This record gives sequence, structure tokens and C-alpha cells, in this order.
Amino acid sequence: MHVTHDAAAPTADTISFDDFLKVDIRVGTIVAAEPFPEARKPAFKLTIDFGAPVGMKRSSAQIAEHYAITDLIGRQVAAVVNFPPRQIGPMMSEVLTLGFPDKDGKVVLIGPSLPVPDDGRLF
Repeated sequence: MHVTHDAAAPTADTISFDDFLKVDIRVGTIVAAEPFPEARKPAFKLTIDFGAPVGMKRSSAQIAEHYAITDLIGRQVAAVVNFPPRQIGPMMSEVLTLGFPDKDGKVVLIGPSLPVPDDGRLF
């Protein structure tokens, strides 16, 4: 999935806990990463294993500034797994891999600080 990264974004409106529960954020392990030269901004195509029942999903991630493909394999990341798939150039991105902007607005991936089972849901 592709989103605009805005480090100076205003605070979002207050939501209910039930609204939060609608967003399914899971942990998965990157099992494959490849260049995505067709993307407008530097990006990689990721294949992420979320375990059962989510399974393997693909994601386009604008993370080329901070990460090398070889460093991504085996890394656990968080992603929203219940957005509808989105066409990003020639690929269908099935999940939104999550990150925070650094001081220059470049994406820094988020994931657990210790290994956890794939498919764990954020709470």
C-alpha cells in the first residue's frame, strides 16, 4: 500500500476503542524483498509471512533510503492486513507495512523489539 508520509501531520480525531479494533495490525516476517524500479519513489516489493490465517502477503514499501534488501529478509514488521488491495504501478499491494518518518520524512519500519510469533495482533 502507498500512503503519503507527513511528519508534521496534525493529531487525528478521537476515536472509540471499537474503531481501533477495526484496524487489524499484525506482525509478520519479511521472506522476500526485491527492487521496485517502476515505483515513483524509491521502494521495494516485499513478501511478508503473517502465519495462519493471514498467510503470505505482498506490500510496496518506500523504505529504500534506510534499508538494503539483504537486511530485510527475516525482519519482523507490523502491517495493516485488512485494507483492500491497492494497485501500485504493476503490482498489487495487499497490506500496508507500517513505519514512522525520520527527521527527513523517510520511513523507519516498526516491529517488535523481541521475536514474537507471526500473526500476532497489535493490542
